[in-house]
Amino acid sequence: MKKISLMIQISFLLIMFSGCALFDARDISKNKANKTESDINKKVDLLISKMTIDEKIGQMVQAERNAISPEDVKNFKIGSILSGGGSVPENNNYRGWIEMYNDYQKEALKTRLGIPMIYGIDAVHGHNNFKNATVFPHNIGIGAIAVGALEKNDVEEAKKLIEEIGRITAKEVALTGIDWTFAPCVAVVQDIRWGRTYESFGENPELQKIITPSYIKGLQGENAKMDGERIVATAKHFVGDGGTSWGTGEEDPLDKGDTIISEKELREIHLKGFEEAIASNVGSIMVSFNSWQGTKIHGSKYLVTDLLKEELGFDGVVVSDWEGIHGIEAETYHEQVVKSVNAGIDMFMEPSEWKYFIGELQFAVKNNEVEIERIDDAVKRILTLKYKANLFEEPMAKIKDSYEIGKEEHRNTAKEAVKKSLVLLKNENDILPLSGNKNIYVAGSNSDNIGNQCGGWTISWQGAGGNTTKGTTIKAGIEKMIENEDGKMVSDMREAEVAIIVLGEKPYAEGNGDSENLDLLNGDKAIIKEAKELGIPTIVIMISGRPMIITDYINDWDAFVAGWLPGTEGEGIAEILFGKENFYGRLPFTWPLKKENVVESKENSNLALFKYGEGLEMDLEK
Repeated sequence: MKKISLMIQISFLLIMFSGCALFDARDISKNKANKTESDINKKVDLLISKMTIDEKIGQMVQAERNAISPEDVKNFKIGSILSGGGSVPENNNYRGWIEMYNDYQKEALKTRLGIPMIYGIDAVHGHNNFKNATVFPHNIGIGAIAVGALEKNDVEEAKKLIEEIGRITAKEVALTGIDWTFAPCVAVVQDIRWGRTYESFGENPELQKIITPSYIKGLQGENAKMDGERIVATAKHFVGDGGTSWGTGEEDPLDKGDTIISEKELREIHLKGFEEAIASNVGSIMVSFNSWQGTKIHGSKYLVTDLLKEELGFDGVVVSDWEGIHGIEAETYHEQVVKSVNAGIDMFMEPSEWKYFIGELQFAVKNNEVEIERIDDAVKRILTLKYKANLFEEPMAKIKDSYEIGKEEHRNTAKEAVKKSLVLLKNENDILPLSGNKNIYVAGSNSDNIGNQCGGWTISWQGAGGNTTKGTTIKAGIEKMIENEDGKMVSDMREAEVAIIVLGEKPYAEGNGDSENLDLLNGDKAIIKEAKELGIPTIVIMISGRPMIITDYINDWDAFVAGWLPGTEGEGIAEILFGKENFYGRLPFTWPLKKENVVESKENSNLALFKYGEGLEMDLEK
C-alpha cells in the first residue's frame, strides 16, 4: 500500500470531521423525476445527517427582510425570510422584488450545505404588497359568495371561482420570486367587533368545506405541487382566534385575547378549517396569537403537538405568528423559546429578535431543555417543504421580458368575484336595477377611493386611503356605465334623481381594527342626512370589513347593498347596480340591530337586523 502524504491525510480528516464539507444539498436533487414522498424522505434524511446543530437551528428561523442582510443569511444559516405587511424592496416593482429575493437566495446557497431559503409574505387577497397587482375581495366577500352558492345549489361553480382566485394570486406572487403565502385565514369569527373579521369567511364553520380546499388548491396546484406558478399555502391561525372574548386582548379588546370556550366548541367551530386544510395537503399552518382557556396557543403542546400533529396527522410546517412566542406566560425569553419549541412549533417568525432566538435555542439544546429529536422533527418538516416547493432544483427567481401581474384577464376574475360577493339587503319600490338615463349623484367616503375599498393588508399593513394602487373606483365604474346613455353624473345633490352613497370604514388591520361601536363616519352621516332632507331616492353601498350598526338610518334608504372590501375592481359593483347581472351573494355574518347585542344576535333573530344567509335579488324583467 502506498503511503498517503500527511497533508492529504489531514485534508481528508477535516472533510470527514466537518460532516462532508464538500457536500451540497442540491447534489441530491438533480433527478427531477424523484419527487415521490419516499424519495423526498430519503433526501431529507441524508441532508439532516450532514447538518450541525447550528445549521439545524438556523433552518428554524424566519427573519424580516428589514432586520437581516443577505450576508447574515449565509453567516447564520437562516432558513427563511419574510416581508411583513408593507415591507417591500426599495423599488416596489417586478425587477425590484426579484433582485431582492435573489440577493438573499444567493447567500443562502453559499452556505456549507447550500440549503436554499424560503421566502414568505402575507398575500391574503392577491399579491397585495406589490404595487399594481390584482387585489381581490377580502375573505368576508368570498364567504358571501359561498353562502350564495349554497342557496342557489351552485357550489361547484363557486369552487371554480375560488380556486381561480387562488391560482391568480399564486401566479402573481410566484412571478416576483416569492415561494410562500400566509393564507388563507380560516378563522370562524364569532364577534364582528374584532379587527380581523374581514379576514374570515364567515361565522359558520360549514363555509370551510366549500372555500378552504378550493383556495388551497388554487394556491398550491393540483396534488399540492407548490412549484412553478404555484406557492406554499398557510392555514391560519391555529386555533380559536375567531372566538376571543371582549376585554381579554393584550393590546386591544379582542386581538390576542382569550378564547374561553369548551374543547367541544373549539373543535366544532374553530377546527373545521384546519381539518379541511390538512385534507388538502396544505404546506404550513400558522399558530394563533390568542389563548385558549388562559394558555397561549404558542406554548400549548396539547394543541400543537397532540392535536394538530398527532391526532389530525399534520405533517407540514408549523410556523409561529409575528413574535407570537413573546406572549407565552414565562419569566424570561429563554423560557418562551423552550416552551414554544417543545410545544411543537417548527419555524419561528422572529422578525427582529432572530439572533436572540438562535442563541437561546442553542443554549437550550446544550442544556437538554430541548431534545435533539424535536429539533430534527422541525428541520425535517422544513426541508421537506422546500423540496416539495422545488427550491432545491430551482432556487433562483428568473427575470422575464414580460410578466402578467395585474393583467386584464386577472382583473376580470377579480371583477367577477366582486359581483358575486355583493349582498342586496333592501330594495324598496325596485329602485334597483338603475337605468342610465337619470341624473345620478355619487358621494360618500368610499365612493372614489381605491385604498378604502381595498382595506387593510393592501400595500401597507394597516392599509391607507387614496390612490395606493392601480384599480377602478366605484364612482369611476358608475361613470363608465352611464357615459353612453342619456343620464349624467351631477355634482350637486339637489340636481339628482338618485343619490348613490358609498360609505363604510377606513382601512385597518388587527390591533387597530377592534371597535366596540361599529358606528358610521361623521362625514357619511352628514351626507345621509342631506339626502333625507332633500327627499332624494337613495341607494347606500357599504364598503366595510364587517357589518356596521345602521338601524337608525336604514329606514331612510331605498336600497342597501353590502359591498364588503371589494379590492381594486370597483367596476363590478357598478355593473350589478345597473342590472348587467343579478345579485348573488348572501350574508356570511349576522347583522346586529345594536352594538350591545353583537354576539347574542347570532342566536336570537330578534336581535338581528338581518340574519345569516339573507340576501335579495333584483327584478331584471321590469
